Amino acid sequence: MDLEKLHREESGRILSTLIRLLGDFDLAEEMLQEAYATALQKWPVDGPPANPAAWLVSTARHKAIDRLRREKRFEEKQAEIAKYSEFLAQPAAGFSDSAEGKFAEVEFADDRLRLIFTCCHPALSEEAQVALTLRTVCGITTEELAKAFLVPVATMAQRLVRAKKKIRDAGIPYCEPLATDLVERLDAVLLAVYLIFNEGYLASSGDALVRRELCAEAIRLARVLCALLPQPFEAQALLALMLLHDSRCDARVGADGELVLLEEQDRSLWHAEQIREGTEVLERALRGGAKGMYALQASISALHANAKTAAETDWRQIAGLYGVLLRLHGSAVIEVNRAVAVAMAGDLERGLGLLEELERREELREFHLLPAAKADLLRRLGRGREAEGEYRRALGLATNDVEIRFLRRRVAEVQRSGVASS
Repeated sequence: MDLEKLHREESGRILSTLIRLLGDFDLAEEMLQEAYATALQKWPVDGPPANPAAWLVSTARHKAIDRLRREKRFEEKQAEIAKYSEFLAQPAAGFSDSAEGKFAEVEFADDRLRLIFTCCHPALSEEAQVALTLRTVCGITTEELAKAFLVPVATMAQRLVRAKKKIRDAGIPYCEPLATDLVERLDAVLLAVYLIFNEGYLASSGDALVRRELCAEAIRLARVLCALLPQPFEAQALLALMLLHDSRCDARVGADGELVLLEEQDRSLWHAEQIREGTEVLERALRGGAKGMYALQASISALHANAKTAAETDWRQIAGLYGVLLRLHGSAVIEVNRAVAVAMAGDLERGLGLLEELERREELREFHLLPAAKADLLRRLGRGREAEGEYRRALGLATNDVEIRFLRRRVAEVQRSGVASS
């Protein structure tokens, strides 16, 4: 049993269940770590259990009970823990082998979704909501979160501590949300699901570009939200966006494990059925009135996904959609994407100028895709020496191993081309 793989793929679901059982974020995290330590000792000797995830839940629960007894807090938690004894008596329940588990009826039989709604309580700031969701549901480290939010590690650690304390002190329940909660928290929940997918689609660190289990989980959660909501059009737009992106996953990394850019991908590897479904879901959402951030991004993704060749990509329309997106939901990252789209639509110099303006933005100082995009435009313009410098700058900021290898390859390519010496 590969315990590291189990942790990467299942820790979010396991931790979500433990938080439900124990009602305490910190206690659940600590007991899960102890359960992993026990597994490292026992499994090599006794062999792995039939259901490793359920074994970890059960072991962590028993360790929590021991801890609470020692600390004389067992009485106040006993009723809460006993409530789920039937669940633990049948450990395989709730841990299906299928990443795309089907629901017999529309209900919140889903610990991760409960946890997301808890993390997205309006009593917390949006930054705290997102950070706590990514930390608990995705297992993203405090260091990775600090880099993503462009804040010091100590600041992010304090933000997480305060968020968990607020949930505990305010008595925010970990339970099925009411209909009013669905509406009140929907924007934050959709953002959380979107960011879970993003972490899966482009892992912030590690030796894999894509974390498929997170992509699949985000798509599943979006399907549940679409079924729950009376007017699911924004959720449908998000589902469409993720389906269209995910359709290209198999082509994003070559057989040698190296990153393959969109224009160089083998489009026969794209999943046509997923593209069809994503396009249909998007059209349904647009007809229903979806016009927010996810609808615009899904429209951009649909133009990419439905282009038969890279040359057929309608970059002018993509640049126009990014312009609308920027006016409605402005962000520095969207500005980078729009600059690239402008360049690819036929005006490389203008796109480069837009990127150079963005370099003055403090929040983009550590964003490695900005110098990477600038390097690519410089390479296309034949300015190899400058391109090499920008690739090296991006290399110094990247943290994903696949991206690092790609940037090193680009540096070697511009050096070999001889343009760098011109």
